[in-house]
Amino acid sequence: MVEMISSALKPAVTKLINPVARAALRVGLTPNAVTTLGALGLIASVSYFYPREEFFIGTLFVCFFSLSDLFDGAMARISDQGASRWGAFLDSTIDRVTDSTILLGLIIALIGKEDPLAYVALVTLVTGLLVPYIRAKAESLGIECSGGIAERTERLIIILCAIGFEGLHIDYALTIGIWLLAILGAITVLQRMAIVKAAS
Repeated sequence: MVEMISSALKPAVTKLINPVARAALRVGLTPNAVTTLGALGLIASVSYFYPREEFFIGTLFVCFFSLSDLFDGAMARISDQGASRWGAFLDSTIDRVTDSTILLGLIIALIGKEDPLAYVALVTLVTGLLVPYIRAKAESLGIECSGGIAERTERLIIILCAIGFEGLHIDYALTIGIWLLAILGAITVLQRMAIVKAAS
């Protein structure tokens, strides 16, 4: 199986973010507060910039607020209280909201200029919801199902690079990125379904 980007980079990223996470805890921030503030900032950024087709500056803001997803988990792990079930649920739910918001903001912009790429973006929205749903449903049945060619980190990198490069007027960047995301998302859905079938 292809090694996931998130797994390969995890040790280095952990070394970088843990000191910042400890500092955030010392000033009184909680993991859930960081999760919520990051999500609100991301949603506001997408809602303002993407419908105006200000893709590059919008994506810079989205990337900044997406960092909260790294820090809240680290804060939960190293805090005295540790990770909580509510925190894990909140984080997972907000991930679905923010991922969908990014694609919806893009789709609104594409529909506004009658770009048929909006239909492909809709496919990526559906597969982006199906991938975590399949995992959650499988785990509720006692089946581990975290595999697949493109997990959340990979999909987020692809879509943000595609939108950001579109904002820099790089030809075909958005088209290639959206089609790639749609194909990889569909493959990941099928892979996870195959994992569940094999374990049933």
